[in-house]
Amino acid sequence: MQEELLFAGFGGQGVMFVGQLLAYAAMDQGYEVTWIPSYGPEMRGGTAHCYVVISDKPIGSPVVRNPKVAIAFNKPSYEKYEGLVAEGGLIAYNASLIETQGERKDIDQIAVPATSLADELGNLKLANIVMLGALLTVRPVLTLDAIREALDAHIPSHRRNLLPLNLQALDKGAAVVADRLAT
Repeated sequence: MQEELLFAGFGGQGVMFVGQLLAYAAMDQGYEVTWIPSYGPEMRGGTAHCYVVISDKPIGSPVVRNPKVAIAFNKPSYEKYEGLVAEGGLIAYNASLIETQGERKDIDQIAVPATSLADELGNLKLANIVMLGALLTVRPVLTLDAIREALDAHIPSHRRNLLPLNLQALDKGAAVVADRLAT
């Protein structure tokens, strides 16, 4: 098994944190992992993306040309990376900020109103965790329990007070997609 994921958005949307969280969770579960961050010219407000590769065997190269999964947090990222997703892959996107999906019929697309759901929780910065919960419900690369454990183990001490909200955001993202899949 090898999964290649791309997380992309504006700096400040938690793109790096959510990618790193997934990488930590995979390492904690005994998988081989790479996490490669890339920032635009500005940190907050500029573009940011990261690649995460998870495998049960040694990873030959951390370079990913056509990820199997992409998570777009904003419209410029969606427009830039939708075309790179491997055939048969998946793009999950923040439907609160991206109004329409592209024309590709050879990939799955899932719209998640992540910013709106995070706002319901009282913190817009939780949209990244909402997206992760939704993604892992559609494409269970890791279990939600593995993410919960990684959050508990790796959340920075100065953000520890946000652990309960992060767990709620994870569940909210999972629930919105699970409801859709059930209908």
